[in-house]
Amino acid sequence: MKPYTPLKRRFLFLQGPPGPFFWLLGQQLAERGHPIFRINFNGGDRADWPGNATNYRGNTSGWNRFFDRYVTDNKITDILLFGDCRPLHQAAHGMAKLRGISIHVFEEGYIRPHWVTMEPDGVNGHSRLSRDPEWIVKQAAYLPPVPVPVPITASFNRRMHDAIRYYAADCLNRWQYPFYRTHRPGSILAEGGGWLLKFARKKLHDDINRKALGEIARSNYFLFPLQLNSDYQIRTHSPFPSMRDAAIYVMESFAFHASERVKLVIKEHPLDCEYRSWRRFVNKHARRLGIEGRVITIAGGDLGKMARDSLGMVTVNSTSGTLGLSAGTPVFVLGSAIYDIPGITHQGQLDEFWPSPQTPNAYLYDAFCRVLHTRCLVSGGFASQSAIATLIESTLMRLFDDPAHIPVKVDMDRNIMDQAAASVISATGT
Repeated sequence: MKPYTPLKRRFLFLQGPPGPFFWLLGQQLAERGHPIFRINFNGGDRADWPGNATNYRGNTSGWNRFFDRYVTDNKITDILLFGDCRPLHQAAHGMAKLRGISIHVFEEGYIRPHWVTMEPDGVNGHSRLSRDPEWIVKQAAYLPPVPVPVPITASFNRRMHDAIRYYAADCLNRWQYPFYRTHRPGSILAEGGGWLLKFARKKLHDDINRKALGEIARSNYFLFPLQLNSDYQIRTHSPFPSMRDAAIYVMESFAFHASERVKLVIKEHPLDCEYRSWRRFVNKHARRLGIEGRVITIAGGDLGKMARDSLGMVTVNSTSGTLGLSAGTPVFVLGSAIYDIPGITHQGQLDEFWPSPQTPNAYLYDAFCRVLHTRCLVSGGFASQSAIATLIESTLMRLFDDPAHIPVKVDMDRNIMDQAAASVISATGT
């Protein structure tokens, strides 16, 4: 009788975050005996993956057929990717589901720092995590407390270095990938110019921020942290075409429904590098609405402290909302956020939030955090060598120990092996 051979997992890597994470993770999987595969879409992908790979140089209309042939020919069981809203990833996701291939999606952590999001099938608005409070409480009853995070180091310079290396390789090798179009809106060169302008304005912003922080400390205020226009949280998981439209919506609601004794603090995103000034934009609409003395724009400061000290937070779907919830601060969500759950966030309309914000249920939020960490978060980060090493270790544990991340065929295969071993033990009495 032919000996039974267990099914080996075969991992395909698509685009990851700029930097070495996917390559180093792939090497660990290969050392465990699992074949690894990679498809590059541009020169940046190739720079981040120095080993054997397939370069896709076709157009988007041919990608689905190419991908389907590739995964069937190579008997792929698992696909790893960063961000599930990129057009090429969306198409690959749909085709992979048709073939019963497991999909593991990474993103920046729902809880930060020290954590990275890793979920089966999708993240953010595509997450499979239930928003039902009763289900969350029942699940959490069998789970341990929220784990103490493994402290990780993070370097802005490291992230910037990885990004510059990636996008420089993309630009220099664009001729080899003539049909590739980045998922990011706008031009990389224009974004680089925006960063230079941001650094040039730093001293002026520092002086303005010091005055703003003093005014905030003397005020009762609501906090509205801005997000990036390029973020799919805005482009896909919100009703707004841009962050500026969201800001106008929030300011108009505040002007007509908030008490005149409170202020609105609008905090710029630290990675925002737009040429247009947020301060001028906010002041223009504050004057139009007659609330110019009640709106404070700030480009720095401690977001966690601002969240704790505020009367409430308004967010489209930013992970910064968890800073407020963990401090017991009321939070209103305008888009689709994984933590937008009855009993945790304010339910209803924004106009009703200003006069009577609903405080989060601490017991329910703790239950949610336990479920979130167990199912959706892995320890580590992208911005240092030690953080990546921690992330690889925790990712491997999730891939091989969590049933949600084990392909159905592999899980059935493992059960067959367990049953065979049990039969041998029963027959031999050992």
